[in-house]
Amino acid sequence: MSDTPVRPGRTSARRLPKLPPALRGLPSVSALRLSPPSDTWFKPALSVVVASAVPHLTLLALGRLDLVIYTMAGSLCALYGHGLPYVRRARAVAGVVLGMAAGLAVSLATASLTGSTAVLIAVGALLAAVQKVLCDAARIGPPGHVIFTFVSSAALFAPQRLGQIPGHLALTLGAGAFAWLVTLAPALVRREGPERRAVARALEAAAVCAADPGPRHRNAAAAAVHVAWQCLLASGRPTPVRRSLERLVVQAEAAFVAPSPGVGAVEPERLRAWAALTRGRGPVPAPPPTPGTADELYGIDAERAARRAREGRRVLLLGLGPGSPLLPVAVRTLIGCALAGYLCAALGVGRPYWAIVTAASLYQANLTLSWNRTLQRTLGNLLGVLVFAVVLPVSRTGPLALVCCCLFFGFAAEALITRNYWLGSVAVTPMALLVLEFGGTHPAGELIGDRVLDTVLGAAAGFLAATLVTNRRATGRVERALDATDRARAAAERAGADPAAAPTERDRARRALTASLVELREAGDTAAGEWWQRALPEQRLLAAERAGHRTLAATAQRRGPMAHAPSIGAE
Repeated sequence: MSDTPVRPGRTSARRLPKLPPALRGLPSVSALRLSPPSDTWFKPALSVVVASAVPHLTLLALGRLDLVIYTMAGSLCALYGHGLPYVRRARAVAGVVLGMAAGLAVSLATASLTGSTAVLIAVGALLAAVQKVLCDAARIGPPGHVIFTFVSSAALFAPQRLGQIPGHLALTLGAGAFAWLVTLAPALVRREGPERRAVARALEAAAVCAADPGPRHRNAAAAAVHVAWQCLLASGRPTPVRRSLERLVVQAEAAFVAPSPGVGAVEPERLRAWAALTRGRGPVPAPPPTPGTADELYGIDAERAARRAREGRRVLLLGLGPGSPLLPVAVRTLIGCALAGYLCAALGVGRPYWAIVTAASLYQANLTLSWNRTLQRTLGNLLGVLVFAVVLPVSRTGPLALVCCCLFFGFAAEALITRNYWLGSVAVTPMALLVLEFGGTHPAGELIGDRVLDTVLGAAAGFLAATLVTNRRATGRVERALDATDRARAAAERAGADPAAAPTERDRARRALTASLVELREAGDTAAGEWWQRALPEQRLLAAERAGHRTLAATAQRRGPMAHAPSIGAE
């Protein structure tokens, strides 16, 4: 296939030939390789410790540690939203708290109405599937749906009476409200912190791309710039700091779309220096004025106003529609969790919810990533069981020791999980096992044996379901993304070539093209990791990306002569 871009409007008529299913190789060692820690790993780690410590110690003082499972459901909400600006974080974490309470309410009501293990497993699998698809559609996470599934599945197998449910839900909502305050507390010190980090990442990615403008670095820079724009657009009213950040993103954008060094580009060293200052606690660096910056900021204001106008009407229908690629993943989750739970129940395991959670944690964007997570989860859980065996005698020296052990492993899990999921699971596993100790001591051998069996069976059943439930919609998503990219590129070219086009229209079209390129790369990566599907249009995908980046570069060059619109709030 030629590298010549396909004209918009013709792509939908071209259908990919159906090819026989192909079995792709699966990675093993690479899935377990450690990566550098996240630059913000300490934020969720400290947040969950603070959000858990206060309820834990309060229940300890009251002598009611048996209620920890209900307060922990709310405290774990402090893990979410740390990459979002505070205005949006407030809404997102509030939604997480309400979603957590809703899942818990269904579980508690089911547990109080029936003791049938078959029914409990079926409800647990259904909840896991719903939680998976809703979290993916809303793009909430990490940690995504796994925390919701852990809480709701554990509550299904906890003794419960209908009259206790309101009080238990009140504990969850109270702890969740405190977790909400914890996640928003940093705004009192540094209200533009999330925006500064997002812009710093965009500058760093643009510096890498400017130094080595290969396709991989260009795609990474486009994604980082897109995230930075979305963060700034969702951050609320403009402030002097956000104005400076917007100018910096304009510089990062110009660096990654420049066709060659020296043509509208910024030196990588200067970009890195700006990134370091932006991450710091001092003033945001002020880049030199460039042609088109006034138009850019004018367009940002108009786009922010439009975004606020439609924010209340935004729904998840795009991610949950009839043709959504998330639906096969939801079916995988439902079947895998049910199969894992029933298999463990048939073998006489007393806590099949561990198998349900193990299976639910495996399902990622595609089958290759799910295989990686299967390896990581199995290794991490088995090593975590050994850690639990060592720590258990210490935790049984007293209630305070038990609380401290749980808090320590909660911090360690978030500190390690960004290096690799299996390393974080080494800390998550003993914490999950220690939670059972709040309700009373259990034989160590029974806990360890059940957890090992649940891990192995849950991972095997979960991955088996992933291989049996195909996701042929992944390639269809690539086709739709190609069509959208062609339309966005045509719109950007029309707006850039029209001297009468408003600055708002030009800049919005360029950002829409960047967003479509990010979606195209994500769709291509997802489809590349799926089995049993049609061949990917790799040449056409590559041609669309090249054409899109050329259009971005061309429109960036044409911005200079058009810098005639007034700047709203620019300095």
